[in-house]
Amino acid sequence: MILHPSIIDFIENLINYYISEASSYKQIAQIYTDDEKDITATTLGIIIGCVYSGFLQTYKNQRQNPSLEDTQEFNDIMKHRAADIRKAILASK
Repeated sequence: MILHPSIIDFIENLINYYISEASSYKQIAQIYTDDEKDITATTLGIIIGCVYSGFLQTYKNQRQNPSLEDTQEFNDIMKHRAADIRKAILASK
């Protein structure tokens, strides 16, 4: 594990927040497509992008850039939580 535990906690908290707000992000995605499969994929992409932006901001606040290993670990976390995010998107109205 490369990422500092506080960064992992931050990422997990962001993911949990976006899961709780999945219906809002699904509404945004619906603006761009009518196909339900595309809406789910688009919503997932929006949420991953938002979490990634938060991840990058933690480094920028410290005047640093994430290493390749940091980014790979971020991607591993997102892959692990993608099913949870999809489930929340599909359950949202």
